[in-house]
Amino acid sequence: MKNGKAVGPDDIPVEVWRCLGEKAEDILTKLFNKILESERMPDEWRSSELLPIFKNKGDVQSCSNYRGIKLMSHTMKVWERVVEARLRREVQISEQQFGFMPRTSTTDAIFALRVLVEKHREGQKELHCVFVDLEKVYDRVPREELWYCMRKSGVAEKYVRMVQDMYEDSETVVRCAVGVTNGIKVKVGLHQGSALSPFLIAMVMERLTDEVRQEAPWTMMFADDIVICGESREQVEENLERWRFALERRGMKVSRDKTEYMCVNEREAGGKVKMQGVEVVKVDDFKYLGSTIQSNGQCRKEVKKRVQAGWSGWRQMSGLMCHRRIVARVKGKVYKYSSASCYDVWFGDCGSV
Repeated sequence: MKNGKAVGPDDIPVEVWRCLGEKAEDILTKLFNKILESERMPDEWRSSELLPIFKNKGDVQSCSNYRGIKLMSHTMKVWERVVEARLRREVQISEQQFGFMPRTSTTDAIFALRVLVEKHREGQKELHCVFVDLEKVYDRVPREELWYCMRKSGVAEKYVRMVQDMYEDSETVVRCAVGVTNGIKVKVGLHQGSALSPFLIAMVMERLTDEVRQEAPWTMMFADDIVICGESREQVEENLERWRFALERRGMKVSRDKTEYMCVNEREAGGKVKMQGVEVVKVDDFKYLGSTIQSNGQCRKEVKKRVQAGWSGWRQMSGLMCHRRIVARVKGKVYKYSSASCYDVWFGDCGSV
């Protein structure tokens, strides 16, 4: 965990354990061994605080436009890291899952999709992509499905019981500008902000889609972000329906409004993909894992976005640099290093030519 994170109800930041050094290792080792033996964590860890953060889009009075940030005990998060390490040794996740896996990141999934688009552009072949959006996955996962997926993944029963204990009698309060609510029992979904939840989501998605997944890059997942690709509209529509059925029968919900469809080298203008009779929104570009993928194979929008982000950062910095309280020596150093980095990016090793 990084320093400076907001603490949970116990008000004990992770920095406390770092300051104690080897003594903290002894204390935590004894504590975690006790939890392993009894299969029950301290009751103080069952409480949390939920902070609603506005997404800066949509109606400010609509709860759906807020993202809930859950503040939990830092010591519990350290314990979750221990459990996660044990689970990773026992659970095999397929190569279609790029999220929260060792030696993979968003760049791998983005690169694979861009290469797929480029190859079909070069070969003048159609490529149909459906970007599946799941509604509030962390809040919707039924606990019974989680235990089922863990057992199906081959997790030892002892660890299943320990994860069950993490969710037993869990309670949260909502903290907002006008005050704090009474305690609310949480009986469905995963802990938001938990160190273990991302891996649990990957495990759940892995097991629920065993029968419908194709090899990468035709099917790629980054946690709950899913892209389904095919060389015909009928094929991708059929696969989408299979995915929808596999997920929704287990308590998930595919968003009809936010799931989108993109076609590369479209030969039949006006082609549509439907899900349960409802037309999927068709787009010419899609922001996939933060990177804009265009149906024409170009990167102009992505380059423009990055240039704008760079200028925005520079304007913020230049606003600070113009402040009269910033001494000239600091201004000179910032200008020197920013100019040098720009020179390296633009001209590279031109001086050696």
